[in-house]
Amino acid sequence: MSVGFAHGVCNTDNFSLLSITIDYGPFGFMDSYNPDFVPNTSDDEGRYKIGNQANVGMFNLNKLLKALNPLFSPRQKQLAAQILEGYPQQYYKGFVELFKTKLGLLGENEDDDYLIAFLLKLMEDSRADFTMTFRQLSEISEDKLKDLNIPKEFWALQDIAKHKNFSTWIAMYLLRLKGNVGDSDSERRRRMSSVNPRYVLRNWMAESAVQKAEINDFSEVRFLQQVFQHPFLVQTLAERAGYAQHPPTWAEDVKVSCSS
Repeated sequence: MSVGFAHGVCNTDNFSLLSITIDYGPFGFMDSYNPDFVPNTSDDEGRYKIGNQANVGMFNLNKLLKALNPLFSPRQKQLAAQILEGYPQQYYKGFVELFKTKLGLLGENEDDDYLIAFLLKLMEDSRADFTMTFRQLSEISEDKLKDLNIPKEFWALQDIAKHKNFSTWIAMYLLRLKGNVGDSDSERRRRMSSVNPRYVLRNWMAESAVQKAEINDFSEVRFLQQVFQHPFLVQTLAERAGYAQHPPTWAEDVKVSCSS
């Protein structure tokens, strides 16, 4: 979820304790940040929307516990229930830590969860690109952020900068970065660029490759395989292909379904 990936169909038979949960077909990376993002064309009710994946995980674990209960002793049942009760807190802790890393935050601050939630709300309101907002925060200098001097190549940040509360968030963010003991701006950017990908497999990219593959041209499939071996590195050919630019307008209508 920290890279905007929605499983699409995260039901019990597709849920893996090894964190390799996947179904064939209806998954996807979101473009604009939207907690209601649903990549699966058949999920009309939004049960598996990206903002509900944590709740679905809890539901699935409850089902697993129910299936295992006949094998447990009374003491084991009690312990298993206690473990499951800790799921929401454990999930939220992991969520905050992941997004702190995405924002280059070191150490602890009681306001970190608010800083993260504030940014996500701004992104939702402005329909900011999820991947490139975090990536471009990884690439822009603190001086440019302080002056709100955002060059045109930072298009995702320009989109979110139109929000009336963006300057307030930037001020909070820069103040928090000052709390990074022993850190530097260049080190922050290096660290953030290692966890915020510049390229993700957006549905429009996959669709383009699929269309060519259907006429026996697998060049784009192979190209995508090449690009995603190093998603955190700037790649000249990927840049020329537009993989780090605004998604095309037709991409908004692309949804996928289960291939089974």
